[in-house]
Amino acid sequence: MKRFLSCVLILLATNFAFAQIYTPVEESSTVQFKVKNFGFNVDGSFKGLKGTIEFDPAKYSEAKFDVSIDANTIFTDNGMRDNHLREDGYFDVKNHPRISLVSTKVTGSNKAGTYFIFGTLEIKGEKKEISFPFTATPVDGGFLFKGEFKINRKDFHVGGSSTISDNVNVILSITAKK
Repeated sequence: MKRFLSCVLILLATNFAFAQIYTPVEESSTVQFKVKNFGFNVDGSFKGLKGTIEFDPAKYSEAKFDVSIDANTIFTDNGMRDNHLREDGYFDVKNHPRISLVSTKVTGSNKAGTYFIFGTLEIKGEKKEISFPFTATPVDGGFLFKGEFKINRKDFHVGGSSTISDNVNVILSITAKK
């Protein structure tokens, strides 16, 4: 009996020693972007969210994010524009079907529930280091991660010298569950 109780205690301790692994939930998550085109705001989104998130707010420095979206799912509510954005000069979805973010470090902040993620964003085969603040709110056995960051599309060779602004805002609202 003592051996059984020892095994149970070891299993429970092992379970609590590691961050929990979560999977993004496509239906309740959004990956959106905003960019100016001809001086007007263009909103868009992506679907096909996949990956794993290891997160424990008590051990945020051990957190790991490895997530991606399907570049082919770009949606701006204009089919002709969406098809154009899938071509070689923009996202080249035929050769680069996924856009990914892999964390390298997560740190805390002075505000409860707010963290900073540092990682590598890969678009169209180009990798760039980025960082941005995010919040983690517990929801239904998982977390709602929200964050926003800005990138320069030319760093990723997306689009040429056109009427589109170089700066793109990316807005994340990711629900992840066990």
